[in-house]
Amino acid sequence: MATSPTTGMNTGLWVAQVLLAIAFGMAGAMKTFTAIDDLSQTLPWVRDDLALLVRFIGVSELLGAAGLILPAATRIQPRLTPLAAAGITVIMVLATGFHIVRGEFSALPVTLVLGALAGFVAWGRWKKVPIAPRS
Repeated sequence: MATSPTTGMNTGLWVAQVLLAIAFGMAGAMKTFTAIDDLSQTLPWVRDDLALLVRFIGVSELLGAAGLILPAATRIQPRLTPLAAAGITVIMVLATGFHIVRGEFSALPVTLVLGALAGFVAWGRWKKVPIAPRS
């Protein structure tokens, strides 16, 4: 039994959404709930920025992770899922620039892959396989 291209694309989008939600959920939780001194041991840029900014980024990442899954899974306002993915794409473009300016080139593969994956989800859920709202 062959699957349709739409079924394969839908499955690929769900896999991407879950992977992104895990990555951003973990990163957001770490930036939101870990003590700044402890966090600066792992993320050197935290030393140079305001604690409030780090917490804001963490909460934003947690909300983005939720936005990738909840609207699509519940089919309540599913158009929010591609918006969350587009927002994460913008964040990853900005993060890439941030790390380039700081000379932290080892961070670029992560930001570029996450940004591309988020862009794929945004495109896929807007154009290719949108999720219909609950009727």
